[in-house]
Amino acid sequence: MKSPQQLANLLANQWQSANWREQRLLGGPCAWPLQLAIGAPDAHSFQHDGAQLREHLQQWRRIHEHGPGLVEWRSRQYRSGASPIDIPARWILQRPSDWMTSITTLRASGHTDIHADYRALASVLTEVDPMFHRLLVRRLALWRHLPAEQVVKAVQMATQLEPGCAQGMPLRALAIAGNDSKFFEHHESLLKALLDVRFEGEASRQGLASFLGASQEGEHWLLVAPLAEGLLPFKRMRITASELHDTALPAKRILLIENDRCLHQLPKPIPDTIAILGAGLNLGWLDAPWLLGCNVAYWGDMDTWGLAMLASARRHLPHLHPLLMDLASFHAHSRLAVAEPVHAETPPPDALRPDEAALDQHLRTLEKGRLEQEFLPRAAVLQAVENWLGFSMPQDLPAT
Repeated sequence: MKSPQQLANLLANQWQSANWREQRLLGGPCAWPLQLAIGAPDAHSFQHDGAQLREHLQQWRRIHEHGPGLVEWRSRQYRSGASPIDIPARWILQRPSDWMTSITTLRASGHTDIHADYRALASVLTEVDPMFHRLLVRRLALWRHLPAEQVVKAVQMATQLEPGCAQGMPLRALAIAGNDSKFFEHHESLLKALLDVRFEGEASRQGLASFLGASQEGEHWLLVAPLAEGLLPFKRMRITASELHDTALPAKRILLIENDRCLHQLPKPIPDTIAILGAGLNLGWLDAPWLLGCNVAYWGDMDTWGLAMLASARRHLPHLHPLLMDLASFHAHSRLAVAEPVHAETPPPDALRPDEAALDQHLRTLEKGRLEQEFLPRAAVLQAVENWLGFSMPQDLPAT
């Protein structure tokens, strides 16, 4: 048999479980009432532990009289008893407030923090779009340290932000939902998680600044790697986007690459060529005047996000040459494709060339419409680079 205190501790433990919180707070009418078995004393306890049994019955009578919840009683006849006695059989909680009152009234383990979390949830959930309820209920650690009004403001911002909306501005320069200049800096983890709900993980996959197309005060770092000896005094280096905007690189050919995990796939040496990797959606720096005099190639993922980035890059550099971003390339390697959970917005008319636009439309119809560049065979990358260069390269040299 279980005392009210034991069951209150059980309820406190359940609150600490994200699955239990979600089920009880968001499960709808089927989640309630919650019925907890109390258990009946056995014959030995009835005969030999009379004082303990009387205390047990008194505790449950107090719950029966004052709450929280209801106590269901059942008559039971014990062999050593002269007549049947009423035994508490089940504790029935009708609603989430009963759950919380049980924990706090009986001072279950951690009851103070649990009550604070419950009050915060009650305050926030009524003010935000239900699409975010599951995240907020399950991931309390993400936001419990924040005032409720800041959580509500973050949700309001997440409903207004769109991929690439920063258009090269710093994050703190975005005037969304009345935020102050440091709101992005102080709430980055929460905003990224909220955007992941809307865009099925894309904000985390790309990083918040890249996803929003922000310069992040010029502190977006890009990987710069010369692809031939003597161009730069280093093999690779991280440089900020603002520095690249203002400083011309000593090469006639620039290879722009969406992700920075693809350096090993590039052939080497490529004469008079420097690769810049990891820009993602942060492409505002491509309006640098020195790039207009370069032969520029762009290589990104074959998915709707990669094509959106290609379209954005082409706004600054109409002459750039895309690599491996057409329908034929996708068909040649479609066995390597995976699902793209959420699509980027359709690029404006004429932002993509006909073969690129055909790929974009095709990808939106597929169950597996994402072909990430780092999984393409190195031979395919070599062929694409040669097509860009207009001449063949030795194929027996090691990768970078």
